[in-house]
Amino acid sequence: MAGRFTSKLLNAPIVFNFKDLILLPGLSRVEPSEIDLRTRFTTNIELNLPFVSSPMDTVTESEMAIALARQGGIGVIHRNCTVEEQVNMVKRVKRSESFIIRDVLTIGPEMTVGDAHRYMREHSISGLPVIDGEGRLLGIITGRDVRFADPSLKIKDAMTKDVITAHEGITPEEAIELMRRHKIEKLPVVDKDGRLTGLITYKDVALRKMYPNAVRDEQGRLRVAAAVSPFNLNRAKKLAKYADALVIDVAHFHNSNVISATKKLVKEVGIDVVIGNLGTREAVLDSVSKIDEVAGLRVGIGSGSVCTTTQITKAGAPTLFAVAQAADALAELGADIPIIADGGIKGPGDIALALALGASSAMMGYVFAACKESPSPMTIIKGTYYKLHRGMGSPEARRKRYALDRYSQPAKGIPEGTEMWVPYKGEVASVVAELAAGLRAAMGYAGAATVREMWEKARVAWVPGSLEGFNRGLKTEF
Repeated sequence: MAGRFTSKLLNAPIVFNFKDLILLPGLSRVEPSEIDLRTRFTTNIELNLPFVSSPMDTVTESEMAIALARQGGIGVIHRNCTVEEQVNMVKRVKRSESFIIRDVLTIGPEMTVGDAHRYMREHSISGLPVIDGEGRLLGIITGRDVRFADPSLKIKDAMTKDVITAHEGITPEEAIELMRRHKIEKLPVVDKDGRLTGLITYKDVALRKMYPNAVRDEQGRLRVAAAVSPFNLNRAKKLAKYADALVIDVAHFHNSNVISATKKLVKEVGIDVVIGNLGTREAVLDSVSKIDEVAGLRVGIGSGSVCTTTQITKAGAPTLFAVAQAADALAELGADIPIIADGGIKGPGDIALALALGASSAMMGYVFAACKESPSPMTIIKGTYYKLHRGMGSPEARRKRYALDRYSQPAKGIPEGTEMWVPYKGEVASVVAELAAGLRAAMGYAGAATVREMWEKARVAWVPGSLEGFNRGLKTEF
């Protein structure tokens, strides 16, 4: 009769990941060009492409989030920075384009041209509405007004006072016509009392046509998410004023303290919260049953290209295994919560496998770190361009000392990440286009026309030799 520890071995499930499975071709009635890649990031946020950029400081800041949202995905701004820096990055994404900008940067008439120039440079904008103490529009000052003016000159003496304005009910077409007629690029929106309520820019209206696949909120602004610690409620509340969703950013979510803190955070912030990282069925069952209104699951532990958790600790849950575990747990609960596959994804085939096992989207660090829009530095090695990619548990990231509860010295005494140079791939738009084309091709082979059909129709097979003890694994439920 088997002893306790032998039974533990005999009943152990077999974990698997991308190298262990292959997508089987199925009967297809759809061409790749007809395949619909729309999906959900959270229970309330839809994406036009199932691509998410990872909250790593060499991957996602405002430039990456803007570029990815314009293509149909979403970026998660990293938290390895001050609260103010992270909030400003989120605000920059929300301001980058919309029909009517509501969070308008303004200036007072008694300030100076030098103040206006500094403000424009800090926020990368080219003009500021001028308002009085009650919010009434007095004028507008642009980069052209300040470029050659005396920096000590008062705003009221340098601004354009005869301002063309719009009312709240104006349409994009009417706004473009008004700006063209008067040869202006900024159109303040005012109420019946002359108070500033918003701002329309020609660039923003034109960008709506340039990026028809972009993911936008109800006000036409690009969608963006932000990473938070479950133990930093102050940061979460500040970000919740601007971000579309918060992503809990801990290496191992299945922890009583983490779950309790997240339960409190979800009640306080008032926006969608994605929890993770999770790796097992039990972790999902425990977490979802204890936290009200979980909006998404981020799953996979130790599989990232610059993550060394599994190598060092021998603890982990490979991404595909974690996806399957999460999908089964949600089915058991009867819960319809999107799953984000996170870790080790390097191409469209990996994404297709994740979708086949129940994921709604794929989070990528390695892929997007190689893009022009990532904040990582670039170098040339033997004539080839490379960009730096590092794990958030790497010594270099830990030195910034902001993610204390996740990876740094007070929480864990050993690094759980490394860094690498990845070949430069160019702009996000071209990388996303290749990913989407490859994913559509893979879904075509599987006979699936949508992400939901991938869950239902896609079949996978084991790659010979990839799993020792395969026959034993057939008898294991996972």
